[in-house]
Amino acid sequence: MPRSRKKHLAAALTACFGALAYTVSKVDLAREGELGMPGFPAPAEAYAAVADVETAQLANAALGLLMAVVALLLVRLPRTPLVRWPALVVSWAGITMVGAGVLGFGARAAGLAPGLGAAPPHMPTALAALLVGAVWVAAWTIATLSATHSSRRRCAAGANL
Repeated sequence: MPRSRKKHLAAALTACFGALAYTVSKVDLAREGELGMPGFPAPAEAYAAVADVETAQLANAALGLLMAVVALLLVRLPRTPLVRWPALVVSWAGITMVGAGVLGFGARAAGLAPGLGAAPPHMPTALAALLVGAVWVAAWTIATLSATHSSRRRCAAGANL
């Protein structure tokens, strides 16, 4: 297996594991009846805006599973454009959203964005969550870039036939 293919595979699987870690964390928070992220509890006023915390967190967990499936699709994108292009678009949208979350929670942890909530009460857990998020975003970006480039090469090769 060529080195670039190994790198692509490792990045896609790492992105999948990042999404699964997010999923597990949301299921755990749903079980506890808590909003927020591990290490980043939601402010008390956030609970007033959510009718059913457990359902909300389980919906987030379902989104995490969808992101895991999309990351797995990047391992070897189907040739059909009806799957390939939506998977790439969803990947780029997911990278943007998860990346924004990592930046926002990072700013909150550093005390740079007090409007996003108080500093985390348990900093080691918060830093671990930020590390997982940063690795997830980086791996997903690498896998998506690689899949985008290989998809373009396939399209170009098909057009030259």
